[in-house]
Amino acid sequence: MWRLIARNLLTRPVADPAPAPDPAALEALGKRVADSGRQRLGRSLAIRHVDAGSCNACELELHALSNPYHDLERFGLSFVASPRHADVLLVTGPVARNMRDALHATWVAVPEPRWVIAAGACAIDGGCFAGAPEVLGGADAVIPVDLTIPGCPPTPTALLAGLLALLAVER
Repeated sequence: MWRLIARNLLTRPVADPAPAPDPAALEALGKRVADSGRQRLGRSLAIRHVDAGSCNACELELHALSNPYHDLERFGLSFVASPRHADVLLVTGPVARNMRDALHATWVAVPEPRWVIAAGACAIDGGCFAGAPEVLGGADAVIPVDLTIPGCPPTPTALLAGLLALLAVER
């Protein structure tokens, strides 16, 4: 056993390290999102997340938006617990039959003007779960979707870019 431990401590990991994101590009993107949110809404942007039946990969990337590196709050963006406080409804995962009513009720509770983002391949069209008996498909099977952010899962930078694209669109 000690031989195995020593070998694992002394050898290089098999996986290559992830490429380092550009901090300056992230800062510029976040500031553009914050400025667009204040211009469109006159205040910060509040996001309500709904997991409609995902594998949780997208949720991990959403959590990364709140970590010290990405720090979504510094741009005036925040996740809120109540749909009544939200401007954006962010849906991840394919819509399971048992989540249809909850997703629709959450959408109804978000005040106007409201936007809906389908983040990840599963929320867009059901992803690898499409065609399963208990899966209705993507978020657009239940509620109208304003923006899709592709990826399995989408990166935190892609999620920020998607929020910027959403705020740039005139309704």
